[in-house]
Amino acid sequence: MATAVETLGKLERRITISFPLTEVRTEVEKRLKVQAKTAKAPGFRPGKVPLKMVAAQYGYQIETEVLNDKVGRAFNDAANENQLRVAGFPNIEPKAESPEGVLTFDATFEVYPEVEIGDLTKVEIETVKAEVSEAEIDKTIDILRKQRVHFHTKGEAGEHGDGGEAVAANGDRVTVDFVGSIDGVEFPGGKAEDYAFVLGEGRMLPEFEAATVGLKVGESKTFPLAFPEDYHGKDVAGKTASFTITLKKLEWAHLPEVDAEFAKSLGVADGDIAKMREDIKVNLEREVNGRIKARNKEAVMDALVANATLDIPKALIAQDTERLAEMTRQDMAQRGMNVKDVPFPPELFAEKAERRVRLGLILSQLVGENKLQAQPEQVKAQIEDFAQSYEDPREVLKYYYSDRRRLAEVEALVLEENVVNYVLGLSKTSSKVIAFDELMGSNAQA
Repeated sequence: MATAVETLGKLERRITISFPLTEVRTEVEKRLKVQAKTAKAPGFRPGKVPLKMVAAQYGYQIETEVLNDKVGRAFNDAANENQLRVAGFPNIEPKAESPEGVLTFDATFEVYPEVEIGDLTKVEIETVKAEVSEAEIDKTIDILRKQRVHFHTKGEAGEHGDGGEAVAANGDRVTVDFVGSIDGVEFPGGKAEDYAFVLGEGRMLPEFEAATVGLKVGESKTFPLAFPEDYHGKDVAGKTASFTITLKKLEWAHLPEVDAEFAKSLGVADGDIAKMREDIKVNLEREVNGRIKARNKEAVMDALVANATLDIPKALIAQDTERLAEMTRQDMAQRGMNVKDVPFPPELFAEKAERRVRLGLILSQLVGENKLQAQPEQVKAQIEDFAQSYEDPREVLKYYYSDRRRLAEVEALVLEENVVNYVLGLSKTSSKVIAFDELMGSNAQA
């Protein structure tokens, strides 16, 4: 039976659970007899091992299982009887003093808080919008051309020309040998042969690139290079080295012409340039809409957090902190990093976990009160939208509907969108036009 619920804090509660010791012993004996039917021991046939030997081998394990089962059921029954919404897992400890023949435990836990959401009609939210112009399409085409660049020896005649004077300039790909020293001593990582890079891309430090510009094949140059104080190589950070470079190969970049062949390389079967530009525009608009949604969703979530009052269960923050740490660990491992001995201090994730839990509680309250759950037709429409950018949309539908977890992810997205639309429909909104580059350079996340 359970005693009355004790209030220890705003969210912390305690229940005392007790039950007769005879109940535990009876259940242990019952399970031991079941175990004895299949137990094995040297010198005995299976199922013929004496019960005392079975008890000696399995007694502690079975007793622990019985206690866990009984305490767990008793706690759940007590929580249900008292209509408690338990947040996280209870901390259950045996009481030091109990009546003879009775086992008593204290279960300390937290409950879900009351969530008070302020008047959303008084909330001011600034949303953003952006447009895809011809200039953005041109920029994208330039990027696509650079992705398909090929190089020719500079100064030598070919089908695309000679690239001009055989002198290294920005945009050229150079292959060099170099060696660096500090106070006359070479240092690790300061020497390479046949090292290739494109001038102007910023892969090398500015002094290095500046010294390479103007060289001809076979020429060398010695120059000083000051490493930044925050340079990733700690042994040379903040120091000045002397480098000698020798240009061994010089190539100029030939970008493909924007013609029918280029359009075909982007999947436009008939090579129609106008259709290619329209396809690029559609893809850019899809990306822009996605980022606008993300930015506006973040604005709504910030408004909800600022406009709601609630206490946060520490247990839920701890659970989400652990979840975020594990997600980070798995992500790093998938990137090929050795995370076996890498520490993941909880404080690194605590702030983000607290916000996630807070938002989760607010959204749960808002969704429940206003019936904003994702509807099947909304989920299907969202998946169909995803599928538009794939060759076989039917496979995309199959991908999501064949896995409940994937479907749940889409449902969560739709639910969030329902919340965003609901809040924006009530609040005082203003709209700001932002530049395409600013939007595409942002990484808004809710």
